[in-house]
Amino acid sequence: MTRIKDILQERILVLDGAMGTMLQRYKFQEEDFRAERFKDWKHPLQGNNDLLSLTQPEAIAEVHRKYFAAGADIVETNTFSGTTIAMADYHMEDLVYELNYESARIARKVADEFTVNEPDKPRFVAGSIGPTNKTASMSPDVNDPGYRAVSFEELRIAYKQQVEALLDGGADILLVETIFDTLNAKAALFAIEEVKEERNIEVPIMVSGTITDASGRTLSGQTAEAFLISISHIPILSVGFNCALGANQLVPHLEVLSSRTEHAVSAHPNAGLPNAFGEYDESPAQMAAQIKEYVEKGLVNIVGGCCGTTPDHITAIAELVKQYEPRNLMVEKI
Repeated sequence: MTRIKDILQERILVLDGAMGTMLQRYKFQEEDFRAERFKDWKHPLQGNNDLLSLTQPEAIAEVHRKYFAAGADIVETNTFSGTTIAMADYHMEDLVYELNYESARIARKVADEFTVNEPDKPRFVAGSIGPTNKTASMSPDVNDPGYRAVSFEELRIAYKQQVEALLDGGADILLVETIFDTLNAKAALFAIEEVKEERNIEVPIMVSGTITDASGRTLSGQTAEAFLISISHIPILSVGFNCALGANQLVPHLEVLSSRTEHAVSAHPNAGLPNAFGEYDESPAQMAAQIKEYVEKGLVNIVGGCCGTTPDHITAIAELVKQYEPRNLMVEKI
């Protein structure tokens, strides 16, 4: 943690881009997701990108290599859906530990390859902890507003299993990301604190929410400031936003965080907003031009890309941020 904190004082760190966008280029079919090991699985598996860490590990490693080569300091593990709650869709709850462990191990191996070649630019692995596909603070049934599809305790248990596997596999950082319901995130953060205490370790924690629309709120109704306050009791490395919006739409929300937190601020936006076909059209140059506002205003310490971004986007961002000082971490809290 000390090493990462020291580097954050010196320069803006670059996070990788989208894993899903890159995996789509491989055009994997059902049989590719299954490989030999899961050829007789009784349920469809196509679309389970986390499973590719077991069935197509070299593709996952190659995506990490491309992002590191593009200039990323940190890559995220291929574990966005790596909980028993999310894996229930594929009836693969029993594979969760292995999925997270192997994903972290693959990323760790690639990170170490790059660090050995460039010791003055150490590479880090962030264990990606997604929001799951259930929400703890809202009902999925409009006719029963008191109903909850998942409990805090169920989330805590699921996240703890994921965290243990990510750390065992070699993750340096834990990234609780794409938070649309802060109660889910609180369960993840509680689980992380449990593991830290049990193992007597310190782990840098990144927390990244998602503003879902022009209202400027998360799906569970929080403003940027409310989101920040609700997770500020946890010792974290950074707080920020990712996904949902393009780079320019995130500016006002990053301004709120930057002016009110003593922690590092992160941002990994989408490559613009999706078009009518669900695709992202913003070019690397266009995205970098928008992120220039972040660094000119001194809003961020860590920046990367989410949906639709590629190694070309990360190259453009990495070249841009080299020219700017990181945000001052001694911001006075309001």
